[in-house]
Amino acid sequence: MNTASHFQLLAEYNRWMNRSLFASAAKLPADAITADRGAFFGSILGTLNHLAVADTIWLKRFSTHPACAASLQPMSDVPLPTRLNETLFSDLTSLQGYRERLDELIVKFVASLGDEALKQSLTFSSLKGVPSGRNFHALLMHFFNHQTHHRGQVTTLLFQAGVDPGPTDLLVLVPADEIA
Repeated sequence: MNTASHFQLLAEYNRWMNRSLFASAAKLPADAITADRGAFFGSILGTLNHLAVADTIWLKRFSTHPACAASLQPMSDVPLPTRLNETLFSDLTSLQGYRERLDELIVKFVASLGDEALKQSLTFSSLKGVPSGRNFHALLMHFFNHQTHHRGQVTTLLFQAGVDPGPTDLLVLVPADEIA
């Protein structure tokens, strides 16, 4: 398995887990989804919004990479969030629609990458305007790790609200090897 195919697996895992978490959250009444549970982004909805905000920011940054400009062109019309705790959508259904669009774009974008593109550097600015340059491979690792980190928080919040989100391990999507 080459490096690019590892990211393809992570993109599929990302989409699968997001669908699972939104389906689990949909079992709760709206006030349970928006209740401040003392998490870093407050509520289940707040944490899911943060994931969409961060993904939007990173996808807009990634769209400036020469190997990604075409596949991430749909991000050009999406406004850049200005805060990590910005509320993009105040209801689960609207956020879920946006999340689905992001996840489809992530799957397509990652599928278009080759190993050479991953070796390059990406220059970008923080939300405060501080310029930075990092290895693109490492930035993609951060992108997917960040999602996993906050989805772990959402699973805890769902458990606290009485909903079991089911299996969450990447292993569920890793194909089994043939056993002789």
